[in-house]
Amino acid sequence: MLLEALSSAILGLALAWAATHRLPHRFPARALVLSTGVAGALFGAFVTHTALDAGSLLTVLLGAVIVSVASLSLLLRPAGSLRRRSATA
Repeated sequence: MLLEALSSAILGLALAWAATHRLPHRFPARALVLSTGVAGALFGAFVTHTALDAGSLLTVLLGAVIVSVASLSLLLRPAGSLRRRSATA
């Protein structure tokens, strides 16, 4: 269990770092992104471990990656500047 938690936290941190390194202009503050990646990975590992009743390490890490990527995707900003027109214009 400790190995799963440590591995998923490192994996979430690596995913979040890669996301901020690849797309720095589309994410908010780096500390928020890094903590969200780790928290998402730990939560994903917990849910997968609970649902599969201590399945293999690979499946737990896969669940951690899925939830971490999903939580990081919620932080993404739109790519370009949005031109919003008022309803009266």
